[in-house]
Amino acid sequence: MPEQPQTPRGAATYQRILDAATKEFAQHGIAGARVDRIVSAARTNKAQLYSYFGDKGQLFDAIFLDSLDSITNTAPIDAEDLADWAVRLYDEYLRRPDLIRLATWTRLERRPTGHLSEAHDDYDDHKLSAIAAAQKSGQVRDGDPFDIMAMVIAMSMAWSPVSNVYAADSSEPAEAHSSRRRLLRECVSQAMRPH
Repeated sequence: MPEQPQTPRGAATYQRILDAATKEFAQHGIAGARVDRIVSAARTNKAQLYSYFGDKGQLFDAIFLDSLDSITNTAPIDAEDLADWAVRLYDEYLRRPDLIRLATWTRLERRPTGHLSEAHDDYDDHKLSAIAAAQKSGQVRDGDPFDIMAMVIAMSMAWSPVSNVYAADSSEPAEAHSSRRRLLRECVSQAMRPH
């Protein structure tokens, strides 16, 4: 992450660039994002953006790293109730679709295979330990804890902003969301139940 400016005015400009770029990258990805639109929305200029971040790719990386904690820890895991965790993830996708879109652009344009981030161990270790403990106590089915985590996350994303089938929106009727939450809770419960 680039070093933040020390003056209040510089810090405010820096934050406006981050905010504007987050929206731009979430909507258009790295290749489609335009620095002109970012600096216009941030009420600054290209020279200022480049002095803080270097180039467009470095700006995206800074934004992705800044949002990585939110992306991966937006809903703390409860390995003893993975169905509830999946439902809370569903709700976070409705609340912050930009985070899921940033993660997806990272997958498409930066890391097409493997983990989403080189720092995945820092973000996954506590989840995997919690799942392993729930397996040991007989609350979660056997299997690789990483694969269990990946499956629950995948199920929670069935209606996410990057769904290939249907992307839900927070403006939809409450009953539509309630129905999906019930189905998601039931499916995750069934899938993760010990045999």
